[in-house]
Amino acid sequence: MKNSRLSSRRSFLETLSFGAAALTLTGRARDEPAPPAKKLGIALCGLGSYATGQLAPALKLTQHVELRGVITGSREKGQRWAQEFGFPEKNIYHYDTMARLIDNRDIDIVYIVTPNALHPPYTIAAAWAGKHVISEKPMATSVADCNAMISACRANKVKLSVGYRLQFDPNYQELKRLAREKDFGPFMKMTGGLGFTMTRPQWRAERKLAGGGPLMDLGIYAVQAACMAAGVGFAGDMPLTIAALEQPKKRPEFFRDVEETIEWTMDFPNGAKAGFVTSYNGGIDKFRAEAEKGWIQFEPAFAYGGLKVTTSRGPFNIPVPRSQQAAQIDDFARCIRENRESPVAGEMGRRDMVIIEAIYASAAQRGKPIEIKV
Repeated sequence: MKNSRLSSRRSFLETLSFGAAALTLTGRARDEPAPPAKKLGIALCGLGSYATGQLAPALKLTQHVELRGVITGSREKGQRWAQEFGFPEKNIYHYDTMARLIDNRDIDIVYIVTPNALHPPYTIAAAWAGKHVISEKPMATSVADCNAMISACRANKVKLSVGYRLQFDPNYQELKRLAREKDFGPFMKMTGGLGFTMTRPQWRAERKLAGGGPLMDLGIYAVQAACMAAGVGFAGDMPLTIAALEQPKKRPEFFRDVEETIEWTMDFPNGAKAGFVTSYNGGIDKFRAEAEKGWIQFEPAFAYGGLKVTTSRGPFNIPVPRSQQAAQIDDFARCIRENRESPVAGEMGRRDMVIIEAIYASAAQRGKPIEIKV
């Protein structure tokens, strides 16, 4: 009976179409968990700049996870990674051969680091192979795709997490504590944003792959920070209304089908208000939250390291981890070992996509307020 189930799933994976129809499919999980090991094995799906520049160094620092495989369109690139990290070449997979992960007990986790629009199909493929999944942010480019990813992981009894590294930075953990314990009172005003000037064409400026422009790539950090400061959970709690305006494009030939700059406001159930901007044509990296008895400001706010945090009571002096990403990945490994949900589970990624869809909807109607519907 078990062999027939494995054969059935293997057959499904080998014929999986990464189109819209595949996103609605669900299946049964593999019955036998991988054998215990000192560290869990992870495979990176996608070997672009973030995997190379941030995740590779982080995986040399993790205590609970080690890199044991890659999924890439370039066999030559995979061989270089195998040599550097010491895993066998049999653990190099092509995107089209992810089905074979089902037979690889070296790998427990797949980290999806592809362009945004490809997060859903590869997450679903990994789930069908019985692997726990981390999807890089944004989790997907639509709420519907988030739903499909969550469903596939639930059906296969694997855990799903989103690459929200800042949730594991001690400075942001202190922000969450301040919001929870109300040292300054509830934060009622949040402002800031993130932006840089994009100087060369890349997939992040193509709607087909990115799903949008700087809002998808950068604005999601401000959404995350605002929800932390507002004490919003990742399931039922949401901002009440959102209003947004896309600014006129200064380089329309460069940003043909995505926004260049967008501004938005969010109103929370307790009366708190947030206002942010994100752009691919101008620099900003700041977050500020104000309460009746004090304030906290991050500047830079969303970088991979070197965050500078001050408060109305003075600067923070909090030791920071050598790598936000290493802390994030290690926490997910502990979640798997302890059989608990990730603090940045798929439901949080879905929440943020609900918010992003509302921002785009309001901008399309030139700032008309949109009521959030869960």
